[in-house]
Formats: sequence, structure tokens, C-alpha cells
Amino acid sequence: MNVRSMLVFCAMLAAVPAGAQDGPVLKEGEADVNTLVDALTPKKPVRMRGFKIVREDAGTPAPAAAPAKAHLLITFDTNSANLSERAKTSLDAVGQALSSDKLSGARFAIEGHADPRGGAAANLKLSQLRAQSVRDYLVNQLQIDAARLDAVGKGSREPMNKANPQAPENRRVTIVNLTR
Repeated sequence: MNVRSMLVFCAMLAAVPAGAQDGPVLKEGEADVNTLVDALTPKKPVRMRGFKIVREDAGTPAPAAAPAKAHLLITFDTNSANLSERAKTSLDAVGQALSSDKLSGARFAIEGHADPRGGAAANLKLSQLRAQSVRDYLVNQLQIDAARLDAVGKGSREPMNKANPQAPENRRVTIVNLTR
């Protein structure tokens, strides 16, 4: 690969929107079972040739794949961890996906995220309560094994849309497959 080709390739990678390679952002009503199963199923890592020499020995480990994840725009009451009826409908699809044959043995982190309005400590607490609310719904209403789900509050540390900190996609729940 010549220098020009490498620069074009790097420019193409840079043009991928933030979050696009990180799993889909699903609004309420868009979270269907098949889309969720696909997003949460770990993908085989891609091996690239041309940038470095890779031996094809049987003992050569494959590069680690990024965890499979899906971002859900779950609606909560203002400054609350109470789930709306629309949120519950989306979570019903999540429950079906987690019960599917492809995902039934996997463990997941439910990450709550917040936008930067309010203080860091308050956002962290609110995001933890929201993640816990989603976990509780999946466990208590949809009978997902509690041992498979961890609730994690992220606060406002990991915005998806850094250009617009108050964008709705920064107030989200992310489901991450912890199984490799």
C-alpha cells in the first residue's frame, strides 16, 4: 500500500461517525428483537494484512474484538429513574433478545448515561439509578436471571454526541455484552 492509499484509507476511517462502529443508537419503538440480537452478538475480529506482518500459525491469537453493544434512548421522567410506558415497551424487546438462543448464556452490563446538566455527583447517582431501574424491570417483569445483568452508572463521562452535550443520545442506556 503506498502512502497516498494509506492516507485515503485513514481518511475513510476518520469519516465514520462517532458511535457508528460502537453499536447502534435505538430510539424507543426502534428496538426490535432481531436488531438487538444482532447488535449484542459478539462479532469475530477482523484480521488485517498489509500494515504489519501477521503469521498464520495455528497458535497466533486473533486480535481482541470490541464488546458487542447497543445504545437505547430510554425515556425517564425528568430527574427521575421511573420508566415511562414507551421505555417499558422497548425493554420488552430487550428482554426477548436476551432470552434468544444466541444471547441466553451471555452476561451484560446495563450502563446508564446522563448529559452534563447538573453536577457530576448527581449525574453519576441518577445514571446508576436509571441503570438499576432498567435492570430491575428486566429481572422482575421479564424474568431475566439477575446474575446475568450488572447495573453501572456512568454519569456524563461518556457522551456519544460531544458536539451537542445536551443531545438526547447522551441520555441513554447502553447494553454491553460482557461475554467474549
